[in-house]
Amino acid sequence: MTLAPPPKAPASLPWVLVLTAVAALVVALDQLVVATALQTIHHDLGASMTSLEWTVNAFSLSFAALMIPGAELGDRIGRKRTYILGLVVFALASAACALAPNIGLLIAARVLQGAGGAMISPAALALLTAAAPPHKRGSVMGIYAAVMGLAVVGGPLVGGAVTQGLAWQWIFWINVPVIAAVIPFAAAKLTEMKGKPVAIDYMGILLVAASMFGLVWALVRSGPAGWASGEVLGSLVGGLALLAAFVGWERRVTEPMLPMRLFRVPAFAAGNLSTLLLTASLFSTVFFLAQYLQISLGYSPLGAGVRFLPWTVPLFFVAPLAGRLQDRIGPRWLISSGLFLQGAGLVWLGVNAHHHDSYASSVAALIISGIGTSMAMPAQQSAVMTSVPPQSMGKAGGTFSTVRQLGGPGHRRPRRGLRGPRQRPVA
Repeated sequence: MTLAPPPKAPASLPWVLVLTAVAALVVALDQLVVATALQTIHHDLGASMTSLEWTVNAFSLSFAALMIPGAELGDRIGRKRTYILGLVVFALASAACALAPNIGLLIAARVLQGAGGAMISPAALALLTAAAPPHKRGSVMGIYAAVMGLAVVGGPLVGGAVTQGLAWQWIFWINVPVIAAVIPFAAAKLTEMKGKPVAIDYMGILLVAASMFGLVWALVRSGPAGWASGEVLGSLVGGLALLAAFVGWERRVTEPMLPMRLFRVPAFAAGNLSTLLLTASLFSTVFFLAQYLQISLGYSPLGAGVRFLPWTVPLFFVAPLAGRLQDRIGPRWLISSGLFLQGAGLVWLGVNAHHHDSYASSVAALIISGIGTSMAMPAQQSAVMTSVPPQSMGKAGGTFSTVRQLGGPGHRRPRRGLRGPRQRPVA
C-alpha cells in the first residue's frame, strides 16, 4: 500500500510578507530611481535626451507587456518557482545595467529587468494573498501597499542619494546583494502553489502581450512625438484593436488565460479601474515634481528626493491602519475617500507649481495627497485579490499589476518644458 505524501505546511505569513514585500520594493524602486539619475547618466555615457527616455521606457514596455503572461507562467510551473526565477533574471539584468558601457546596452538590460519584474510582481501578490487568512488580508495588504507606495514616492530620494553619494551604477548594483539574500529564504520558506492545469492559450498570450506593448508604446511616445502623431495614434489604435481581439478571443476559447467573467465581479472591476486612475495621477506627479524641484527650484538630486518625505511618511502609518479598518468596513469607502484626498492634494500642488510658489507652500498638499494614496492603495489590492477564487489569484495579480503599470509610463520622461528661470531654493 502506497501512502500519500503528507500535505505541505502552509508558509508562515510573516515570512511571506517580508519576502514578497522586499522583492516588490526592489522592482518598484527600479522603475523610479532612474528619474533623478538621468542627468548624471547623460553626462557619463554621453547619451542624448531621447535615448535617456528609453532607460525608463524600455523597462515599462517589457514590464507591462509580459505581466499577464508572467502570471500565466506562475499558474503553470508554480508561483514560487516563477517568483524565484524572476528574482534571478532581475538580479542578472541589474548587474548588466551597472556594467553597461553605453546607452544601447543599458536600454537592453532594462528590457530584461522589466521581464524579470513581470514574473515577480503577480507571483508575489498571489503568494501573499493565499498565505493571509481572510480576516487579516486587509491588514496585510495595508503593509504591502505601504511598501509599494514607499517605492513610488521614495524612488527619487533613493536615486538622488545614491547618485550624488556614490555613482549612478549603484542604483542597479544594490539590487544584486538584496536579491541574493532573498532567494535562499524564498526557496526555504515559501510554499509552492499552482493554478488549475489547462491547455496553454498561445493566442491569448500573443494578443495580450502585443496589445499591452502597443498601448504602453503610445503612452511613452505621446510626450516626444505628440498625441496627434501617426506613430502615437497608430500605436494607440493598434493596441486597442488587439485588446478588443484579446477580449473576444478569451470569451470564445474553452480554457481562457484570463476569464472575462472576472470583470463581472464588481469588486474586481472597480478595484482595477480605481487603481488605473490612482496610479496615473501618482506617477505623473512623481516625475513632474522630481524635475520641477531640480530644474525650476534648483535643488540637487538628493535635496529634491528629501522633499518628497511629506508624501512618503504618511504611508508608514496610514496604509497599515487603513488595511485594518478595511477588515471591518470593507474597501468601498476607503477607496472613495482616499481618491478624493489624493486628488485634492494634487490639485493644490499643481496650482502652487503654476504660480512658482515656494516648496514650503506645498508641504500640506503633499501630506494630504499621501494620506489619500495610503487609504486607497491597500483597499484596491484587497478588493481585487479577495474577489476571486484561490485558483484565479495568479490571474488577478497579473491583471492588477498590469493595470497599475498602464497608469504610469506616459509621464516618464525628462520635463524639458520646466526649464526656465531657475529660482533659488526656498526651504
